[in-house]
Amino acid sequence: VTLHLNPISSVHIHQKPLVFLLNSPLPLVWKLKTERLAPGIRRVFFVSLGSIVQFEKGNFSLSAETEEKFFPEKNEHLLQWAQKEYGAVTSFTELKISRNIYIKVGE
Repeated sequence: VTLHLNPISSVHIHQKPLVFLLNSPLPLVWKLKTERLAPGIRRVFFVSLGSIVQFEKGNFSLSAETEEKFFPEKNEHLLQWAQKEYGAVTSFTELKISRNIYIKVGE
């Protein structure tokens, strides 16, 4: 699955830390494609067990962290866990089948 990340239209370059929970019932390779995300900013990708994140060539991967996590099975529990762990959830998306996911990050 390719995860496309770019800032919302009102943000020229996104310069804030991000945390992603990438959960799947089966192990996946998450391919990351980014546009206009400032280098050197901490971005964390938690993936379900057996999954990995592949970064594009460039320096984005130098400030990104990937960690395998055991997530709650049901989406409601995952959302509650994320809110408890991080205090807020700005976006939650559930897809049954997808090759590409487009996410706009910003304020």
